[in-house]
Amino acid sequence: MLDGHVLLGWLSSCALLGLLACAPRPSAAYFGLTGNEPLTILPLTSEMEEAAVKAHYKVCDRLKLEKKQRRMCRRDPGVAETLMEAISMSALECQYQFRFERWNCTLEGRYRASLLKRGFKETAFLYAISSAGLTHAMAKACSAGRMERCTCDEAPDLENREAWQWGGCGDNLKYSNKFVKEFLGKKPNKDLRARVDFHNNLVGMKVIKAGVETTCKCHGVSGSCTVRTCWRQLSPFHEIGKQLKQKYETSLKVGSTTNEATGEGDISPPKKSIPGHSDQIPRTTDLVYIDDSPSFCMMSRYSPGTSGRKCYKDKNCDSICCGRGHNTQSRVVTRPCQCQVRWCCYVECKQCTQREEVYTCKD
Repeated sequence: MLDGHVLLGWLSSCALLGLLACAPRPSAAYFGLTGNEPLTILPLTSEMEEAAVKAHYKVCDRLKLEKKQRRMCRRDPGVAETLMEAISMSALECQYQFRFERWNCTLEGRYRASLLKRGFKETAFLYAISSAGLTHAMAKACSAGRMERCTCDEAPDLENREAWQWGGCGDNLKYSNKFVKEFLGKKPNKDLRARVDFHNNLVGMKVIKAGVETTCKCHGVSGSCTVRTCWRQLSPFHEIGKQLKQKYETSLKVGSTTNEATGEGDISPPKKSIPGHSDQIPRTTDLVYIDDSPSFCMMSRYSPGTSGRKCYKDKNCDSICCGRGHNTQSRVVTRPCQCQVRWCCYVECKQCTQREEVYTCKD
């Protein structure tokens, strides 16, 4: 396994959730895939090609995938890199969306393992953001030319050859969806937890699909729009994370019933009415969960708790600190200020010193 903190991924018996355990430690700054990253093309000797293949296989093996997943990883050199990018992107977005809450997407070691064993709504979000991250990263990797088995979007209604000529390349969501569905495996029939996880995987993929936008570029004489070339692009991943966070807020607790016609298990509202929980039948776009979440206030097997967590007075200190109160510390900071653009090409700033207060939750 790779060192560092991760989100759930797409590995081993966890199907989708294991990969996050293999991601590198996310940096403090958020980054996303744009599809415009430059590609470096170098002439390769046979020895270099062989070394590249061995390195690619090594990454796939380190991810500890299931047999089928390892085969899919190995068959295209771009897959391993795309998996790792998807993991980092998903982990960073999870941390960003939960940065002001008691559970701030802490996925270190034992916390991650314990969390993934339970069907909390936080777990539902992790499955959804992971599948969304892989779908998004794969579609972008295709359009960026990083994959051998796919290129630009192959939608029949878009003239991609002409779009490429004019600088447009549609994100290949069709190939990405096909890859991710094959990578995650078939829908389970009996086990409720497995069905719930599979359902939440699909929610993440559907949010990606719903966010596809058409971008057009005009070209003609003197910039007239006599000819217009269009291609499809995915929404920024920040927008995907925001939508999934909203679905987390309205997620539904479910139970299991048996379909009398097919004999297969179905996801349904809990058999017993639970105060505070809706009896609404979950839609295919709803996040669903089985177990009620812990408070995440104190250290437990699921999180380190909120002791010492930074909070924002009059915004979330009462909630994050769970009524224990908060400590206040005063510090002096120096930041750039009164910045002005100077001709031609630089920004000149003064350094301003100010005192600020930092609030942290009490033990």
